[in-house]
Amino acid sequence: MKKIFLPALVLLIATCAQAQLKTTTICPAFYIDILDGKVNELYPNSTNGEIKGKFPCFTSTEEESSPSKCGGNVLYKDKDIYFYTGRDYVEIREKFKGKLSIPLMGAARNGLFKWLGLPKIKDAGWDAFQTAYGTLILYFNKAGRVNKIQFSTKSTESLNLCE
Repeated sequence: MKKIFLPALVLLIATCAQAQLKTTTICPAFYIDILDGKVNELYPNSTNGEIKGKFPCFTSTEEESSPSKCGGNVLYKDKDIYFYTGRDYVEIREKFKGKLSIPLMGAARNGLFKWLGLPKIKDAGWDAFQTAYGTLILYFNKAGRVNKIQFSTKSTESLNLCE
């Protein structure tokens, strides 16, 4: 009986010793200030560490020193917001879970002038606006409504987006 009891007791203690309380990572709400070019208090040229410190609920990340095609990034796929730290820009897509200072997502292309003025560069599927902090690019669906937003601290001439 002692031979069976002792290993069972050791197994039970070992199992209990490995049990730990795990906390759920809570992120603050995302607030995008379009005219100031920032997410909460972070700018597109913030570092991976700064972004992960402010929003610890990221779904994936890559350091800037990695050999990936886009450089470093911190991605929040469940919230549809993406920080490309190697290229200094932020991308917001249609299913973004957060708040925009200007309601651009889903806005009609012909209604943007009142907020942003004339675009610096215009294409069939997107418009690029020069801002005080750099560049704002709005992409449009077939109905002419905004379905993706990108903003960067870089000018239109030096901007390098990830495909």
